[in-house]
Amino acid sequence: MRHQNAGRKFDRNSTSRRAMFRNLTANLVLNERIETTDAKAKELRRVAERLITKARRLGAVSYTPFEKLSEADKAKRLATKRLIASFLPRWGTKTEKGGETKKVDLVEKVLIDLAKRFDGRPGGYTRIIKLGERRGDNASMSIIELVEAGEPKAKKSKKAAEAEATAG
Repeated sequence: MRHQNAGRKFDRNSTSRRAMFRNLTANLVLNERIETTDAKAKELRRVAERLITKARRLGAVSYTPFEKLSEADKAKRLATKRLIASFLPRWGTKTEKGGETKKVDLVEKVLIDLAKRFDGRPGGYTRIIKLGERRGDNASMSIIELVEAGEPKAKKSKKAAEAEATAG
């Protein structure tokens, strides 16, 4: 029985499963959007959100320049950086549109970019979009992406704004 056993096994042993999620998480952090199966996307959401939450809980300490931090804040940031680095690979290689490759520090991206982007957001950093079935084996496919915190909200038209002002 599987009572209170969280997580899927994916017919892999624990080290293979951990390696798979390390790589999926690294690609999600690097590209901010990946395509995978539904089951892997749902499990990846758990892993990625926990990682981002660790960085986000530092608050401004995570994205303040290291030299400007107090000794206590430096220790907190270093401990969190080591926690994140224990799971993520340190570097990722991203191919730009021109064909040139760029080396990205994944741990710093989580600590600085993602923690700053999701500061004040209490979870829900990822979005899963269902695509349909894969042609070869009929597996349900999904896109998992990081939610943009700074998405511009749709502006109301002048008529809608006037109607709301007169009604309210």
